[in-house]
Amino acid sequence: MIETPYLLFLGDAPDMLAAKVAIGIRDWRPDHAVGQICLPGCGADLGLTEMTLAEAKAAGARTLVIGVANRGGVISAAWKEVLIQALEMGYDLASGLHNLLRDEGDLVAAAQTHGGTLHDVRVPTVGYPIANGENRTGKRCLAVGTDCSVGKMYTALAMDAEMQKRGMKSTFRATGQTGILITGHGVPLDAVIADFMAGSVEYLTPDNDDDHWDLIEGQGSLFHISYSGVTMALVHGGQADALILCHEPTRSHMRGLLGYSVPSLEELRDVALPLAQRANADCKIVGISVNTQHLSEDEAVKYLAETEARMGLPAVDPYRHGAARLVDALAAI
Repeated sequence: MIETPYLLFLGDAPDMLAAKVAIGIRDWRPDHAVGQICLPGCGADLGLTEMTLAEAKAAGARTLVIGVANRGGVISAAWKEVLIQALEMGYDLASGLHNLLRDEGDLVAAAQTHGGTLHDVRVPTVGYPIANGENRTGKRCLAVGTDCSVGKMYTALAMDAEMQKRGMKSTFRATGQTGILITGHGVPLDAVIADFMAGSVEYLTPDNDDDHWDLIEGQGSLFHISYSGVTMALVHGGQADALILCHEPTRSHMRGLLGYSVPSLEELRDVALPLAQRANADCKIVGISVNTQHLSEDEAVKYLAETEARMGLPAVDPYRHGAARLVDALAAI
């Protein structure tokens, strides 16, 4: 188990999106976050107390969590001084990057010398099966997005929190490093060998009570040139009974792909639903989750109303306004 509480390392993240791992922990497990530590030029700020390693240690921090999700998942050479110093001071390190802590000789040596533990969250620990497509009992809801980093995890977490509040049977199923760091369990889906990705989603969402809902954390986008494969595994392996369409309306292009425009919600609907119905013929789209963080309250309310009227589905920002209407839509099917 990863020792808490955490000091969240933002490094030289160029913007807030690059710090999405740390943001997720701050928003969903604030009791785990003692503070933040940044390098010069960092473009992200969580609004937490900026601390030195010594200050955070004195405040009780046990693990330095790399809160950055950069393109390619690389441990930057510019971070090494802080990471090694943290190990020397008795911290453990936790990372969800593709570039593993355990593959960095200097970090391994420092951990061995000072008794620290290196936690690589993005490493599969189970021999997952190949998907078989067999029907499973229980119900499943999957968030699918027009792009990466549009709020799929937040949508599933917000819906799970609302369902728990109502006494409904539900489980948030983490499929990425942030979700795993928040909940302590899940499948690091984009690190699973391709042939076994859909099978790992079946493994993650097994037979359950007929009135139990798995809220599956979405990944990537069917429209994203770089990351569509992981989304396809979720769509088929999840065998969802319900889809939530997720969108961020202020994007001028796909995340990290300047030459690719963001598809419309209609395009997402028309592509995602037939693919999902291949695995579960009864799958339905029940709602729309819009990430309105870059809109004012008035702009957000107007956009949501226009989207709802156009799409004929409840459209909400579940983090800003609550997930009650999305849960109502699930309960109705």
